[in-house]
Amino acid sequence: MPELPEVEALAGFLREHAVGAVIGRVDIAALSVLKTFDPPITELQGRDVTDAARFGKHLAVQAGDLWLITHLSRGGWLRWTDNPSAAPPKPGKGPLALRVHFFTPEGLTPAIDLTEAGTKKRLAVWVVRDPQEVPGIARLGPDALAVTETEFADIMKGTTARLKTVLVDQSMLAGIGNAYSDEILHVAKLSPFASSGKLDPESVGVLYAAMREVLMDAVDRSTGQDAARLKGEKRSGMRVHARAGLPCPVCGDTVREVSYAERSFQYCATCQTSGKVLADRRMSRLLK
Repeated sequence: MPELPEVEALAGFLREHAVGAVIGRVDIAALSVLKTFDPPITELQGRDVTDAARFGKHLAVQAGDLWLITHLSRGGWLRWTDNPSAAPPKPGKGPLALRVHFFTPEGLTPAIDLTEAGTKKRLAVWVVRDPQEVPGIARLGPDALAVTETEFADIMKGTTARLKTVLVDQSMLAGIGNAYSDEILHVAKLSPFASSGKLDPESVGVLYAAMREVLMDAVDRSTGQDAARLKGEKRSGMRVHARAGLPCPVCGDTVREVSYAERSFQYCATCQTSGKVLADRRMSRLLK
């Protein structure tokens, strides 16, 4: 799933390439992707793109007093194409969910494609007059790169949830997902299962510094990248996430994994849990 650094980079890419262009035809290839009907998506046609922004993990394009907002979810992505097909896409064919055509001041006619891989379709698009009309944005806590250390400490003190849970809860901190929470906890040398409310002030400060270090480094590496290269850039910077079975780059221990529901997280026992191997519910079930 695209998280804060990738969505921030995509917003920057759109500010550079789409702002100043006029929105042309909007093609909907998957009807389920559109979550609003008033104002209609056709209201975007003929409007100038005035800005692009990020709200947590939501990507937004502003066109005057309207906003086109998307949440890419787990399998979604944005692709920029300089030479889109003139023919409207056939609904239900391939990964394409929505295409927005543009007319640039230079006379070019590019487009952005919102695509989604896999069979579970969760990509969502809203057309609204105020971003706060999007339920997921209205529920967002402070942005992970804007929250102060004092505010961060208050969030940690205010819950007994596990650190992993707090970091990915968008109502507490906006922008962090499964991948970067793994990386943040590894840099901070803290267990994903540690209780947030029991952290001492020094550990809270270490976690806050690790959060900013990991996210800012990822933003710096992602900014200016072509949209097509962002996924690879994200993977290349990972220390433990999606690296189960490989050596930890810090201590050499094997990166381990805990699976639950439809997701999993990775950690280093030596760096983060004093050598303790965390219980993997999937393996526990298999061994029964």
